[in-house]
Amino acid sequence: MIQRKIAGYVDKVAKCYPVVTIMGPRQSGKTTLAQAQFPAHQYRNLEAEDVLSAAKADPRRFLMNGSANMVIDEIQRFPSLLTYIQEMVDANRIKGQFVLTGSHQPELGAAVSESLAGRTGICTLMPLSIEELKEGGIAVDDRDGLMWHGFMPRMYDDAIEPGMLYRDYFQTYVQRDVRRIVNIQDLDAFTVFMRLLAGRVGQLLNKDSLARDVGISTPTVVKWLSVLEASFIIYRLRPYHGNFGKRQTKAQKIYFTETGLATYLLGIRDKDQLFTHPLVGSLFENMVVIEAVKFRLNRGCEPDLWFYRNSSGTTEVDLLMEDGAELRPREIKSSSTYSQRMGDGLARFLKLSPNAVDPRVVYAGGTFDGVAVNFADVSRWCM
Repeated sequence: MIQRKIAGYVDKVAKCYPVVTIMGPRQSGKTTLAQAQFPAHQYRNLEAEDVLSAAKADPRRFLMNGSANMVIDEIQRFPSLLTYIQEMVDANRIKGQFVLTGSHQPELGAAVSESLAGRTGICTLMPLSIEELKEGGIAVDDRDGLMWHGFMPRMYDDAIEPGMLYRDYFQTYVQRDVRRIVNIQDLDAFTVFMRLLAGRVGQLLNKDSLARDVGISTPTVVKWLSVLEASFIIYRLRPYHGNFGKRQTKAQKIYFTETGLATYLLGIRDKDQLFTHPLVGSLFENMVVIEAVKFRLNRGCEPDLWFYRNSSGTTEVDLLMEDGAELRPREIKSSSTYSQRMGDGLARFLKLSPNAVDPRVVYAGGTFDGVAVNFADVSRWCM
């Protein structure tokens, strides 16, 4: 089993709080992590209807009157159980007594904030990172292979063909979970929406244009995007609004948490198709941005990531990593061949921001000129 980088932070949380809450996308490894970190805890999965029925019928008995530590999977299926957990942890005051996992931020987040404020630490587990794959002995030098295979643990545990895994993932989890939260009448329109969204990764998002292309209203686009973000399917990168004296864009960029899902939605059925695909640069940018998200979440930190683009488009930086008062700008290029022109946007940004330090080009080639860094050398460009 590949060791997860977040494990150390999960242990730290368990020593500080009576409840550990692990959130993240479906199939990102939350259950495996929880059971590996807390092998002596009893395990209950609320996805099983009989288990869910038992919890609803007699919550206190389900929790065994607080006499045992417990891992409870998919807690968002029964948020009211948190009230009883609160009662028990307040009475027992045992660190790490309950470990909860969940896949939906809005349902779980609101319930946790109301019932377990001050009693739980939140850990967000994303799919496998490049760091974790490298330390697990898996080669990460194949740019297109990584984007196509994606980072779901099952991909590496069971060697499932990517097209099969992401087709089933989309039909079984994405469509089902979104329909559970919002009443989607036209499933075909939602599928078209997802495919068009995959075609817009790394671009400034125009909700009105997307609504017209799908044939739905803009408020529907807003609602679907919110659910996808809350379910960890997509990640929104927001523009940085430093006081640089010029107008800046207000539009956000959308990335998929899992590049394998994005390539599936784009109809890419073989990694060799990526080399000449018109969106290879955008998909590579998607992968790098999400790696930065994973790097910080795995260490228990808020991502604090942004991009910069002025309104005229003459100055743009793909990724800004905020670290206190400092900004670390990163330009992302899918090429394996370095050119000094790759850093032109970084140079312009450095003139705008006195807080910008350590500019880097993250690309598919080797370390060059002290500025360009290979995307797989995550610790060098994420620190």
